[in-house]
Amino acid sequence: MGLSREDRKLIGRDIMRVEFGWPCGPPLCAPITNHPGLYEVRSNLTDRRIARVFFIVSGRTMVLLHGFIKKTRATPRKELMLARRRMKEHDRHV
Repeated sequence: MGLSREDRKLIGRDIMRVEFGWPCGPPLCAPITNHPGLYEVRSNLTDRRIARVFFIVSGRTMVLLHGFIKKTRATPRKELMLARRRMKEHDRHV
C-alpha cells in the first residue's frame, strides 16, 4: 500500500496480463534462473522505477509469493530467498 494508486494499477495490470495470457514470456514475465517453477512479473512504474512480483503456477492457479521495488540491476538475494521460502510453504500445504 506504500505505492501510488497509479503504480498499484500498473502492477495489477501486468499480473492480470500474465494470469490470463499464460504461458507468456519476456519482457513481461520470465522464469527465475536456477529456481525451477519460480517466475517473475516485470512491471515498469512511474519515475523510472521497476517492480518485480515472484509467483508460481499451482495447477491452474497463479500464486503470488512476494513483490518488491528493484533498486539494483541484480535481484537481491533476500528477496529471492523470501519467495523461495514461501514457495516451499505453499508446496507443503498443497
